[in-house]
Amino acid sequence: MDSDSTAAAALAERLVKPLGRRWLHVQAVAARANELRHAVSPEDEDTLVAAAWLHDIGYSPEIGHTRFHPLDGARYLRAHHWPETIVNLVAHHSGARFEAAERGLADQLAEFPFNDSPLLDALVAADLTTGPAGERFTYDERMDEILSRYQPDDPVYRTWTKARPVIGEAVARVERRLAAAQPR
Repeated sequence: MDSDSTAAAALAERLVKPLGRRWLHVQAVAARANELRHAVSPEDEDTLVAAAWLHDIGYSPEIGHTRFHPLDGARYLRAHHWPETIVNLVAHHSGARFEAAERGLADQLAEFPFNDSPLLDALVAADLTTGPAGERFTYDERMDEILSRYQPDDPVYRTWTKARPVIGEAVARVERRLAAAQPR
């Protein structure tokens, strides 16, 4: 690992390890991001892995002020001078813009520029093909698992009902990029 991903792993361990099962998820997402690194440019590989380590730090009670983990994590990282690309990836990972709208937090999330990019796609794919305890899932299996935990009137359920096809396209783009990167 390079400097950002090494520091990210250490920070994630400090903030997320006390959360138990969430730590298993974060470790597996970082490992999955490392597997997906060829879906981004070589200069972005370390950024992808660092963002994977950091994507759920906003769940830490130490920094979770709004109770919307992408926003809390991004604000913490920005305040601690992490690179803007990593901050924005954490802010917008895995359909955060859809959930922010459901929770009335879209204006606050807008503090962080949204960049629909191969980096964001790869982070989404790493997160949403990894289960809550680190299990490997397909995207559809992960969506079904998430929806099974929430009632239809819950903001998370409503988020994924709307976001599922849009975010599914991000995962499909990663799969196409990986296929194109394979030797012929």
